[in-house]
Amino acid sequence: MGVDLRHGGNLQAAAARLNCRLSQLLDASASLVPWSPRWQPIGLSAWRDYPDRSQALLRKRIGVLHGVEPSFVLPGNGAAELFTWAARDAAEQGTSVLPAPGFADYGRALRCWQATSHQQQLPLVWDGAFPQPLPEPGTGSVLWICNPHNPTGHLWSRASLEPLLERYALVICDEAFLPLVPNGEQQSLLPLVEEHSNLVVIRSLTKLYGIAGLRLGYAVAQPQRLQRWVKWRDPWPVNGIALAVGERLLASPRRYHRWCKRVQRWVATEGAWMQQQLAALPGITPMPSAVNYLLIRSNRSLVPLREAMEQRHRILLRDCRSFEGLGETWLRIGLQSRRNNRRIVRALRMELQRSPLA
Repeated sequence: MGVDLRHGGNLQAAAARLNCRLSQLLDASASLVPWSPRWQPIGLSAWRDYPDRSQALLRKRIGVLHGVEPSFVLPGNGAAELFTWAARDAAEQGTSVLPAPGFADYGRALRCWQATSHQQQLPLVWDGAFPQPLPEPGTGSVLWICNPHNPTGHLWSRASLEPLLERYALVICDEAFLPLVPNGEQQSLLPLVEEHSNLVVIRSLTKLYGIAGLRLGYAVAQPQRLQRWVKWRDPWPVNGIALAVGERLLASPRRYHRWCKRVQRWVATEGAWMQQQLAALPGITPMPSAVNYLLIRSNRSLVPLREAMEQRHRILLRDCRSFEGLGETWLRIGLQSRRNNRRIVRALRMELQRSPLA
């Protein structure tokens, strides 16, 4: 079947392709925090009993975090499930505008409902003076925003986003990575949800806590919209173990904010270090990023470099050909621990010396 370019983190397929053990792989193709909370055992009821279909406790705890009533919150089987229902609403409103390059799952969700969409190209050269205003979006009825933007790492300013709520029938804002960004919450659209019935904000807990295998995200929107989504979805979209973990992680707002601060310090420290190290390598240019991943570009194809990193070093980097507007001259690197970031830089230096791009 070849390499799945639509998403990073395909560890099982990579291990089979490279004929190696999972433990040998360093996955920098998925952008997750490289450590997870220490767990207490999950109670037997989370395994044995049907999960709470209303997700009442988790909704309450998310509502406390963001200062909204639980009725404004809908947990989901990862952000991806929630994109599917947002896209159903979008299909009813008209044409969706998708800034490009952009996350391929938005298009996947829209195709579920035969929705119409068009791409709005973003600049491919930028500085690191974040937050930045979102470039003028295109004409349509629905606008999909990713903040911070995936894959570029832009952080868009709330001041540039808020007026768009008056222009579009529906605005869907993906803030999956925003809690990882230093001072990122100041740019969130969450405080605007209660005033704007045409706004949906979608977040993920899996990036922040490094728990992608659990599949846990949530939408914040006005209750009438979310009640409609509930009627469309499966009876138990969030399993009992994911619910139990989410309830535990968010039981204390103070502990949540302390975790976010730890993650944001890591992003600031490792992001600056990685930018400096990559800028010293020949033939590639790292682009500024506000979050825990960064793009590198070259004047030549980076596919051979990505393949060499896999085959000789067991390091997975994100192929960017699935992002509309990018291509084989781009790669995305998810930040790791300092030890593993050094491993990535050493391997890149070795391969660029072996096969120069300049």
